[in-house]
Amino acid sequence: MKEIKVLDIVRECNGILICGDENVVCSSFSKDTRTLNEGDTYLGIKGETFNGSLLYKEAFKKGANVCIVDDVEITKQDVLECKGKVIIKVDNTVKALQTLAKYKREQYDIPVIGITGSVGKTSTKDIIASVVGMKYKVLKTEGNLNNEIGMPLTILRLEDHEAMVLEMGTDKFGDLSLLTSIAKPNIFVYTIIGTSHIANFGSRENILKGKLEMLESLKSGNAVIVNNDNDLLHGWLEENKEKYIGDGIKVYSYGIEFNSDYTAKNIMLEEFGSKYNIDLNKEYLVEIPVGGKHFVYNSLAAIAIGKYLEISMEDILIGISKFELTKMRMDILKLKNNVVVVNDTYNASYDSMKSGIDYLSKLNNIKKIAILGDMLELGEYSENLHRAVGKSVAENKIDVLVTIGEEAKFIADEAINNGIVKDNIFVCNNIEEAYNVLSKNVNLEDTAILVKASRGMQLERVVSYIKEILN
Repeated sequence: MKEIKVLDIVRECNGILICGDENVVCSSFSKDTRTLNEGDTYLGIKGETFNGSLLYKEAFKKGANVCIVDDVEITKQDVLECKGKVIIKVDNTVKALQTLAKYKREQYDIPVIGITGSVGKTSTKDIIASVVGMKYKVLKTEGNLNNEIGMPLTILRLEDHEAMVLEMGTDKFGDLSLLTSIAKPNIFVYTIIGTSHIANFGSRENILKGKLEMLESLKSGNAVIVNNDNDLLHGWLEENKEKYIGDGIKVYSYGIEFNSDYTAKNIMLEEFGSKYNIDLNKEYLVEIPVGGKHFVYNSLAAIAIGKYLEISMEDILIGISKFELTKMRMDILKLKNNVVVVNDTYNASYDSMKSGIDYLSKLNNIKKIAILGDMLELGEYSENLHRAVGKSVAENKIDVLVTIGEEAKFIADEAINNGIVKDNIFVCNNIEEAYNVLSKNVNLEDTAILVKASRGMQLERVVSYIKEILN
């Protein structure tokens, strides 16, 4: 384990040691006083409505040994009250966090897998970590803590780990450049270039440019793994593969539609899992414990990484078969009265909405209900993309549609335009109205229900309500 001491923080972050012992070891870091553990180092991060640095005394009461703060006045009396504790003052706690994560990362010569894309980052991270974990002790991103604060906090959890799997998000130019400068991945995975955050980027082509910032740490001997079926990534691969290979970069493609280095064949999409064959000089049967075509893609990326890291195919297959999804990501709940709920409320984009609806349509339950909320951060593209979701609802012949939110009304409108009977569509302004619809207007027996929206819509509350009314 590579230790970080107070003196390292002061040196690396140009900090001022207000009080305390510079030889104290900082082994775990937190930005939340509500979840602090004994001995933690607390980072007082300034939010939109408050400055976390003002809570340093509360952090000490909760058991923190060290507090890193900015923009707060600390008097001699405050120092006396914090006797035996360490206070470090820096110019900016977020930048200090990033600096410390970069310092920590530089102490480890291990495989670091960076995963980016418009959708599929979290589930791909989960399955890759399961495969890599067959050979190495793995640290992975918890949930989807993939931004300029969450990712550095993940890196600071490095102890005796032998590999790291990081989800790396971006909603504007420069985001991935920053994250890459901290994490310095040496294995790069691209899932899909879709429409998430298109309001900030202006076009899918610009989203691709933003995602390619992750390659700024690319070196000879590194590996790039790309979804060959995505139109923009396919085009990028065609233009750049030979050049990268000539520079000593390992480039691998995976897909279903286009012939790729890792191609799934004879795909059998089942209700709660999938199977397919892959030919790698020998044919193997791959079994995935989660249904949905998109998990076939995720598993192909995991196979590519497993082979690159010289993990046996037998272990790769075991890793895939036992992987577990982050909660609220295609979380399958089997309830009474033959009701199945697909809880996919962690986030949403057009691409993931379409995948979820396609999966719902293939479930065996007699009736299919889609409960869909707003997709956020789409700007001027919002109406067209919500309408595209409505068209997908109709094409998949979903029986009942419940929409929640202003933008989701376009989903309902387009579903009607494409043939869904108006009586089977319920347009709700908020979650409470949806509760009323579910309790009075919809028979849930023998039903499969997809619940999906952007995270800010909090549709996990709808899942809880469905569980409650079926108890």
